[in-house]
Amino acid sequence: MARRQILSISERESLLALPDDELTLTRMAYFSEHDLALISAHRKPASRFGFAVLLCYLKNVGFAPDKKIPPSQGLYPNHVWGMDFVSDALFDGRRLRLLTVIDLYTRECLGICVGQNLRSTEVAEMLNSIALSRPLPRLLKMDNGSEFAGKMLDKWVYERGIRIDFSRPGTPMDNASVESFNGRLRQECLNENWFMSLEDARCKIEAWRIHYNQRRPHSALGWMTPSEFAEKSAGCQNMQPT
Repeated sequence: MARRQILSISERESLLALPDDELTLTRMAYFSEHDLALISAHRKPASRFGFAVLLCYLKNVGFAPDKKIPPSQGLYPNHVWGMDFVSDALFDGRRLRLLTVIDLYTRECLGICVGQNLRSTEVAEMLNSIALSRPLPRLLKMDNGSEFAGKMLDKWVYERGIRIDFSRPGTPMDNASVESFNGRLRQECLNENWFMSLEDARCKIEAWRIHYNQRRPHSALGWMTPSEFAEKSAGCQNMQPT
C-alpha cells in the first residue's frame, strides 16, 4: 500500500489554488502518493471549477483522501487541542483579545494569551510556551480566522507533524467544547471584572484559569475538576497508538 503523508506547505498552497476557507480538506486529510499525482496532473485543467464541482471532478479521476479523523474530543491527554479567540475590552473601551487553548480530552485550559492585537506570531509563541510543560498534540481544532490561517502557523504545525482541523465557516459547534469553555470564561470572569490595564486583565484572567482547572467541577468529567481528571488520566498517554 502506498505510504500516506501530510502535504507540505507548498503542496497545500498549490492544491488547485483553492481559497483559504476551502482548504479544510487539504489540512485535515492524509494523501497517498497516488492522490498527490492526481492533484498535480489535474491542477491546471480543474482550477476553473468551483469547489463542489472541483471535488466531484477529482473523485471521478480517482482522488480518494483518507477521511479517518481522530475523535473530536481526543483519545488521551494531549491528543487534540482546541483553540479560539474571545473579544472583550478594558474599562476605558480599549480592545482586549484573548486566545484560549483547551485540551479537549481533559478539558484543562492550557493557557489564555491576553493582548490587544494577537497575530499568528502570538499564536505560535503561546503554543511554544505550553509545549515547555507538556507534549504537543496530534491535532489542533480551530476556526478559519486570519490568526489561524496564516502561513507562519502553517509552517509551525507542519514542522512539528501536527494536523489542523478547521471548523466549517459559520458552524461554531464544530469546536463545541472550546465554545462552551469560552462561554464560561465570559460569564464567570470577563463579565465579573473591570480590567484597569492590560496587566490587570492578564493577572485576573490567569487567576480564573487556575481556579477553573483546579477548583471548578466539570459535568462531562464526572464532576471532577480538569486537573483531577488529567491526573487520573495520566497513564492514558502511555497507551497512545504509535
